[in-house]
Amino acid sequence: MRTQKCHGRVIGTLVGCTALVLAVTGTASAQPGRVVERQVLPANDGWAAYGTGTTGGAAADAAHVYTVTTWEQFKSALADGGSAPKIIRVKGTIDADGPSCASFAVPGYDFDTYLKTYDPAVWGRTKNLDGEPDASPEGLRRASAAQQDAYIKANIPANTTIVGIGKDAGFKGASLQIKGVDNVIVRNLGFESPLDCFPQWDPTDTADGNWNSEYDSAVIYGSTHVWMDHDTFTDGDHPDSTLPYYYGRIYEQHDGELDIVKGADYVTASWNVFEDHDKTILIGNSDSASTAAVDRGHLKVTFHHNLFSNLVERAPRVRFGQVDSYNNHFVAGDGYSYSYGIGMESQLVAEHNAFTLPAGAKTGSILKKWKESPLTADDNYVNGVPTDLIAVHNTEVPGEILQSGAGWTPTLRTKVDPAKAVPGLVDHCAGAGRLG
Repeated sequence: MRTQKCHGRVIGTLVGCTALVLAVTGTASAQPGRVVERQVLPANDGWAAYGTGTTGGAAADAAHVYTVTTWEQFKSALADGGSAPKIIRVKGTIDADGPSCASFAVPGYDFDTYLKTYDPAVWGRTKNLDGEPDASPEGLRRASAAQQDAYIKANIPANTTIVGIGKDAGFKGASLQIKGVDNVIVRNLGFESPLDCFPQWDPTDTADGNWNSEYDSAVIYGSTHVWMDHDTFTDGDHPDSTLPYYYGRIYEQHDGELDIVKGADYVTASWNVFEDHDKTILIGNSDSASTAAVDRGHLKVTFHHNLFSNLVERAPRVRFGQVDSYNNHFVAGDGYSYSYGIGMESQLVAEHNAFTLPAGAKTGSILKKWKESPLTADDNYVNGVPTDLIAVHNTEVPGEILQSGAGWTPTLRTKVDPAKAVPGLVDHCAGAGRLG
């Protein structure tokens, strides 16, 4: 078999990526005969195909097709035309981190003063900072954070396709807000996680306190019919290992890579790479009664053919949702905690996946029980060996017994690949720059 390319990348003796997908699954990731920016989610391709399906801006007229190379151009294109179908073509890497952290700080804010004021030796560990007045160091931090918030967040309207053109398209330091809208496609883009310039100290978060940050690379908040495909999410040049410590705790400047919350529904995440991150994907952000009233019966999400590499946790952590996760490859690295978090009323189906664990990592840690919620976990492979994830977990973690049986059977799938084939297929074809 001759050497070919996987959407522009040489993959030795493997067949080209689109051909490989066709050969193994019987379907390509989208319609190969259409221009990439006009492609829509194929029928039955996960929860985003439910009902009306997901077409994004495929119907956009010529006046609503934009090519952007700067953050200002991108925001202007988003705002133009309201919810009329639109296509935004991203060329190159757009830097939303342009201004320095100092440029967001309001007059009077001083980090050294903040550290001295809220030092646990002075402030203690029993009261949080929520009641601090506007003129206090915490109040000035809040005001500074609001200025960064307004700059780095971009609100995505309904009926929009955002697509990277070429191999190096994406965003550095941006936070895409897919909030309260329907019908959005985001494809072929790299996302370097935004750095929160002004994390908040919470002395009551754990016995030792914690620094808490904002800004996911992308958040799907109360939205429906969203397709995230062939994107790459990473901490890039600023992994947690580069962050300082204050009060004995890491000065955490990252939040999630992709969060799906507040009653969001009908989401498909396919052929993405999620790498080099701690708290990666959150589905449902609280156990509270008010959150349950919004999330219960929603948060229907499909993950397939994604690469989860060198993550600590939340791939994903699930509350309430009916989540179908199949044909993904999980590659654990240093600091690995768990992959699937089983939370409040979650209904997770995790099938036909492959896990690559390093020596010393326990297979039982792949699942993490937070609440009593049965799950289905069939036909998964760990280091090339068929493994009953629930049985191994219950043996290795007897204090957190998990029950089998999610109570539903996914039907919105294209043909499922053999779990043993997943590493070769996903590792070579997932992520930005690999979309034909």
